[in-house]
Amino acid sequence: MNLDLNQTITLSPEVISQEVSGETVLLDLQSENYFGLDEVGTRIWQLIRETSDLQAIYQTLLAEYDVSEERLQQDLDNLLAEISGLGLIRLEQRA
Repeated sequence: MNLDLNQTITLSPEVISQEVSGETVLLDLQSENYFGLDEVGTRIWQLIRETSDLQAIYQTLLAEYDVSEERLQQDLDNLLAEISGLGLIRLEQRA
């Protein structure tokens, strides 16, 4: 996947999440599979729940973490590709 910041993110209605000790556990009700997110993944999940705007999520993460733009784009792209591939989110071009 190649990160396109002009996208929106929609959470699957089949996924429930619970934060535990700074990390997040996701349960896909359809497949009955659990997934774990580390501290940074948890922050990204929190932001997805707050806004569907990928550009806003990217800018917030850039401000909150001491990371280069290139590294953030790569890491965000990797996580979104993984959770999108699992059906936990849907990425769409902004209208």
